[in-house]
Amino acid sequence: MPIALREDVAYIILKKIRETGGEGKQPVNFTEVDFTGFNLSQSDLLGHLDYLNQKDYIDADFSGNAYAKQEDVPNLINSKEVDFRVANTFGSADSPLPHLIEFEQAQLTKKGQKMLDKMEASPPDSLQKGPAVPLATKNMPFLEKVMLKGQVEDIFDAKNLTEVVFRTMRDLMTTKVADQVASELHEESIPTNDKTLQNEVAELWRDTNPLVAWLSRVRPPFHGSVPFTIDDNLFVFRVEQEGGMPRGTDGETVIKAVFSATKDELSAERIAEIAEFLPGKIQEIWQQA
Repeated sequence: MPIALREDVAYIILKKIRETGGEGKQPVNFTEVDFTGFNLSQSDLLGHLDYLNQKDYIDADFSGNAYAKQEDVPNLINSKEVDFRVANTFGSADSPLPHLIEFEQAQLTKKGQKMLDKMEASPPDSLQKGPAVPLATKNMPFLEKVMLKGQVEDIFDAKNLTEVVFRTMRDLMTTKVADQVASELHEESIPTNDKTLQNEVAELWRDTNPLVAWLSRVRPPFHGSVPFTIDDNLFVFRVEQEGGMPRGTDGETVIKAVFSATKDELSAERIAEIAEFLPGKIQEIWQQA
Protein backbone atom coordinates (compact mmCIF):
# COMPACT_ATOMS: atom_id res chain seq x y z
CA MET A 1 0.00 0.00 0.00
CA PRO A 2 1.54 3.33 -0.99
CA ILE A 3 2.31 5.97 1.63
CA ALA A 4 2.26 9.75 1.47
CA LEU A 5 5.97 10.53 1.63
CA ARG A 6 6.68 13.44 3.99
CA GLU A 7 9.72 15.59 3.40
CA ASP A 8 10.10 16.47 7.08
CA VAL A 9 10.10 12.80 8.11
CA ALA A 10 12.62 11.92 5.40
CA TYR A 11 14.82 14.77 6.62
CA ILE A 12 14.78 13.51 10.22
CA ILE A 13 15.61 9.95 9.09
CA LEU A 14 18.50 10.99 6.85
CA LYS A 15 19.89 13.37 9.45
CA LYS A 16 19.83 10.78 12.25
CA ILE A 17 21.51 8.15 10.10
CA ARG A 18 24.28 10.61 9.24
CA GLU A 19 24.71 11.67 12.87
CA THR A 20 25.24 8.04 13.88
CA GLY A 21 28.69 8.44 12.33
CA GLY A 22 31.39 5.85 11.86
CA GLU A 23 32.66 4.08 8.78
CA GLY A 24 30.22 1.93 6.85
CA LYS A 25 26.82 0.84 8.11
CA GLN A 26 26.03 1.56 11.75
CA PRO A 27 23.13 0.58 14.05
CA VAL A 28 20.47 3.32 14.08
CA ASN A 29 17.71 3.59 16.68
CA PHE A 30 14.57 5.64 16.26
CA THR A 31 12.21 6.49 19.12
CA GLU A 32 9.00 8.48 19.41
CA VAL A 33 11.09 11.39 20.66
CA ASP A 34 12.60 11.80 17.18
CA PHE A 35 9.14 12.42 15.75
CA THR A 36 7.37 14.22 18.59
CA GLY A 37 4.57 16.34 17.18
CA PHE A 38 4.71 14.65 13.76
CA ASN A 39 1.64 12.40 14.30
CA LEU A 40 3.56 9.55 12.67
CA SER A 41 2.26 6.00 12.83
CA GLN A 42 4.40 2.86 12.96
CA SER A 43 3.41 1.89 9.43
CA ASP A 44 4.25 5.39 8.14
CA LEU A 45 7.76 5.21 9.59
CA LEU A 46 8.34 1.74 8.15
CA GLY A 47 7.07 2.96 4.80
CA HIS A 48 9.50 5.89 4.78
CA LEU A 49 12.44 3.66 5.68
CA ASP A 50 11.41 1.19 3.00
CA TYR A 51 11.08 3.92 0.38
CA LEU A 52 14.44 5.56 1.17
CA ASN A 53 16.13 2.18 1.02
CA GLN A 54 14.54 1.15 -2.27
CA LYS A 55 15.32 4.51 -3.87
CA ASP A 56 18.98 4.29 -2.79
CA TYR A 57 18.98 7.26 -0.41
CA ILE A 58 20.09 4.91 2.36
CA ASP A 59 21.77 1.51 2.36
CA ALA A 60 20.10 -0.44 5.14
CA ASP A 61 20.04 -3.98 6.47
CA PHE A 62 16.73 -4.78 8.11
CA SER A 63 16.33 -7.31 10.89
CA GLY A 64 14.41 -10.51 10.19
CA ASN A 65 12.81 -10.44 6.78
CA ALA A 66 14.68 -7.85 4.71
CA TYR A 67 11.45 -6.99 2.94
CA ALA A 68 12.77 -3.80 1.38
CA LYS A 69 14.83 -5.83 -1.07
CA GLN A 70 12.35 -8.65 -1.76
CA GLU A 71 9.70 -9.02 -4.40
CA ASP A 72 7.14 -10.42 -1.96
CA VAL A 73 6.77 -7.15 -0.07
CA PRO A 74 4.34 -7.56 2.87
CA ASN A 75 1.55 -5.16 3.64
CA LEU A 76 3.10 -2.40 5.77
CA ILE A 77 -0.24 -1.56 7.33
CA ASN A 78 -0.50 -5.06 8.80
CA SER A 79 2.47 -5.02 11.15
CA LYS A 80 2.09 -8.75 11.86
CA GLU A 81 3.29 -9.47 8.34
CA VAL A 82 6.54 -7.61 8.93
CA ASP A 83 9.29 -9.56 10.71
CA PHE A 84 10.84 -6.39 12.10
CA ARG A 85 12.03 -5.50 15.59
CA VAL A 86 9.53 -2.79 16.43
CA ALA A 87 7.88 -2.23 19.80
CA ASN A 88 4.19 -3.03 19.46
CA THR A 89 3.29 0.05 21.50
CA PHE A 90 4.95 2.61 19.23
CA GLY A 91 2.49 5.40 18.73
CA SER A 92 -0.13 3.98 21.05
CA ALA A 93 -2.38 6.54 22.69
CA ASP A 94 -1.89 5.14 26.19
CA SER A 95 1.91 5.12 26.09
CA PRO A 96 3.61 8.56 25.94
CA LEU A 97 7.06 7.13 26.54
CA PRO A 98 9.55 6.41 23.74
CA HIS A 99 9.67 2.85 22.50
CA LEU A 100 12.61 1.72 20.47
CA ILE A 101 12.38 1.08 16.77
CA GLU A 102 15.42 -0.61 15.34
CA PHE A 103 16.74 -1.87 12.10
CA GLU A 104 20.01 -3.72 11.83
CA GLN A 105 22.25 -1.00 10.40
CA ALA A 106 22.34 1.73 7.80
CA GLN A 107 24.41 4.41 6.14
CA LEU A 108 23.69 7.29 3.81
CA THR A 109 24.45 6.75 0.16
CA LYS A 110 26.02 9.52 -1.95
CA LYS A 111 22.53 10.18 -3.29
CA GLY A 112 21.17 10.44 0.25
CA GLN A 113 23.97 12.77 1.36
CA LYS A 114 23.29 15.09 -1.57
CA MET A 115 19.60 15.12 -0.72
CA LEU A 116 20.33 15.89 2.94
CA ASP A 117 22.69 18.72 1.96
CA LYS A 118 19.91 20.28 -0.12
CA MET A 119 17.41 19.90 2.72
CA GLU A 120 19.75 21.49 5.25
CA ALA A 121 20.28 24.44 2.92
CA SER A 122 16.51 24.82 2.70
CA PRO A 123 14.79 22.85 5.48
CA PRO A 124 11.21 21.62 5.05
CA ASP A 125 8.68 24.29 6.00
CA SER A 126 7.35 22.26 8.92
CA LEU A 127 10.80 22.39 10.54
CA GLN A 128 11.39 26.12 10.12
CA LYS A 129 10.19 26.82 13.65
CA GLY A 130 13.01 24.78 15.17
CA PRO A 131 13.58 21.24 16.45
CA ALA A 132 10.36 19.32 17.06
CA VAL A 133 11.29 17.82 20.41
CA PRO A 134 12.26 20.99 22.32
CA LEU A 135 9.09 22.73 21.10
CA ALA A 136 6.91 19.81 22.03
CA THR A 137 8.40 19.33 25.50
CA LYS A 138 9.17 22.93 26.47
CA ASN A 139 6.31 23.24 28.96
CA MET A 140 6.40 19.67 30.25
CA PRO A 141 7.31 19.08 33.91
CA PHE A 142 11.00 18.42 34.48
CA LEU A 143 10.87 14.70 35.31
CA GLU A 144 8.47 14.00 32.43
CA LYS A 145 11.08 15.45 30.07
CA VAL A 146 13.69 13.15 31.59
CA MET A 147 11.37 10.16 31.16
CA LEU A 148 10.54 10.99 27.56
CA LYS A 149 14.01 11.84 26.30
CA GLY A 150 15.82 9.36 28.51
CA GLN A 151 13.61 6.39 27.55
CA VAL A 152 12.76 5.83 31.22
CA GLU A 153 9.35 4.36 32.04
CA ASP A 154 9.18 4.87 35.81
CA ILE A 155 8.97 8.32 37.43
CA PHE A 156 10.96 7.15 40.45
CA ASP A 157 13.75 5.89 38.18
CA ALA A 158 13.77 9.29 36.48
CA LYS A 159 14.08 11.01 39.86
CA ASN A 160 16.90 8.75 41.07
CA LEU A 161 18.83 9.01 37.82
CA THR A 162 18.45 12.79 37.78
CA GLU A 163 19.91 13.03 41.28
CA VAL A 164 22.91 10.88 40.30
CA VAL A 165 23.58 12.99 37.19
CA PHE A 166 23.30 16.16 39.30
CA ARG A 167 25.52 14.67 42.02
CA THR A 168 28.22 13.83 39.49
CA MET A 169 28.01 17.30 37.98
CA ARG A 170 28.34 18.95 41.40
CA ASP A 171 31.41 16.87 42.19
CA LEU A 172 33.17 18.71 39.37
CA MET A 173 32.07 22.19 40.46
CA THR A 174 32.86 24.69 43.17
CA THR A 175 30.22 25.19 45.85
CA LYS A 176 29.72 28.75 44.65
CA VAL A 177 28.80 27.69 41.12
CA ALA A 178 26.60 24.85 42.42
CA ASP A 179 24.68 27.36 44.55
CA GLN A 180 24.24 29.67 41.56
CA VAL A 181 22.78 26.79 39.57
CA ALA A 182 20.38 25.94 42.42
CA SER A 183 19.19 29.54 42.55
CA GLU A 184 17.77 29.20 39.02
CA LEU A 185 16.04 25.83 39.47
CA HIS A 186 12.77 26.80 41.13
CA GLU A 187 10.26 24.82 39.06
CA GLU A 188 8.53 21.82 40.62
CA SER A 189 9.94 18.58 39.30
CA ILE A 190 6.49 17.15 38.56
CA PRO A 191 2.90 17.98 39.64
CA THR A 192 1.91 15.21 42.04
CA ASN A 193 0.21 14.42 45.35
CA ASP A 194 2.90 11.86 46.13
CA LYS A 195 5.01 13.44 48.87
CA THR A 196 8.05 11.39 47.87
CA LEU A 197 8.07 13.22 44.52
CA GLN A 198 7.11 16.71 45.70
CA ASN A 199 10.41 18.46 45.03
CA GLU A 200 11.57 21.55 43.26
CA VAL A 201 14.28 20.84 40.71
CA ALA A 202 16.60 22.77 43.05
CA GLU A 203 16.05 20.12 45.73
CA LEU A 204 17.02 17.39 43.29
CA TRP A 205 20.08 19.44 42.39
CA ARG A 206 21.17 19.80 46.02
CA ASP A 207 20.25 16.11 46.61
CA THR A 208 17.30 14.92 48.66
CA ASN A 209 19.69 12.75 50.70
CA PRO A 210 20.81 15.12 53.51
CA LEU A 211 24.19 13.40 53.99
CA VAL A 212 25.04 13.52 50.29
CA ALA A 213 23.92 17.15 50.12
CA TRP A 214 26.21 18.02 53.06
CA LEU A 215 29.19 16.16 51.57
CA SER A 216 28.74 18.01 48.29
CA ARG A 217 29.23 21.29 50.14
CA VAL A 218 32.32 20.34 52.13
CA ARG A 219 34.13 18.24 49.52
CA PRO A 220 36.42 20.20 47.18
CA PRO A 221 35.77 19.77 43.44
CA PHE A 222 37.47 16.83 41.76
CA HIS A 223 40.48 17.88 39.71
CA GLY A 224 43.77 16.56 38.37
CA SER A 225 43.92 13.16 36.72
CA VAL A 226 42.02 9.93 37.29
CA PRO A 227 41.32 8.74 40.00
CA PHE A 228 41.37 12.29 41.40
CA THR A 229 38.92 13.62 38.84
CA ILE A 230 35.87 12.44 36.90
CA ASP A 231 36.55 11.77 33.23
CA ASP A 232 34.04 10.83 30.50
CA ASN A 233 34.01 7.12 31.31
CA LEU A 234 33.71 7.57 35.07
CA PHE A 235 30.87 10.09 34.65
CA VAL A 236 28.84 7.60 32.60
CA PHE A 237 29.83 4.68 34.86
CA ARG A 238 28.64 6.47 37.99
CA VAL A 239 25.27 7.26 36.45
CA GLU A 240 24.76 3.69 35.26
CA GLN A 241 25.91 2.09 38.52
CA GLU A 242 24.57 4.46 41.17
CA GLY A 243 21.34 5.20 39.34
CA GLY A 244 20.27 1.58 38.90
CA MET A 245 19.93 1.91 35.13
CA PRO A 246 16.58 0.45 33.95
CA ARG A 247 16.34 -1.72 30.87
CA GLY A 248 15.83 -0.07 27.51
CA THR A 249 18.17 2.88 27.99
CA ASP A 250 21.79 3.67 28.83
CA GLY A 251 23.94 6.19 30.68
CA GLU A 252 24.59 8.60 27.83
CA THR A 253 20.90 8.70 26.85
CA VAL A 254 19.87 9.49 30.42
CA ILE A 255 22.64 12.06 30.88
CA LYS A 256 21.58 13.88 27.72
CA ALA A 257 17.93 13.81 28.82
CA VAL A 258 18.74 15.31 32.22
CA PHE A 259 21.03 17.88 30.61
CA SER A 260 18.32 18.91 28.16
CA ALA A 261 15.66 19.28 30.86
CA THR A 262 18.10 21.23 33.07
CA LYS A 263 19.14 23.66 30.34
CA ASP A 264 15.47 24.55 29.82
CA GLU A 265 15.54 26.01 33.36
CA LEU A 266 18.87 27.88 33.21
CA SER A 267 20.13 31.19 31.89
CA ALA A 268 22.61 31.29 29.01
CA GLU A 269 25.28 32.49 31.43
CA ARG A 270 24.79 29.51 33.73
CA ILE A 271 24.71 27.06 30.80
CA ALA A 272 28.07 28.33 29.58
CA GLU A 273 29.52 28.28 33.11
CA ILE A 274 28.55 24.65 33.70
CA ALA A 275 30.11 23.57 30.41
CA GLU A 276 33.53 24.69 31.62
CA PHE A 277 33.50 22.10 34.42
CA LEU A 278 32.49 19.09 32.32
CA PRO A 279 35.03 16.69 30.76
CA GLY A 280 35.39 16.22 26.98
CA LYS A 281 32.59 13.99 25.73
CA ILE A 282 30.27 14.92 28.60
CA GLN A 283 30.77 18.56 27.71
CA GLU A 284 29.81 17.74 24.10
CA ILE A 285 26.63 16.02 25.32
CA TRP A 286 25.83 19.09 27.43
CA GLN A 287 26.25 21.39 24.45
CA GLN A 288 24.17 19.16 22.18
CA ALA A 289 21.34 18.59 24.67
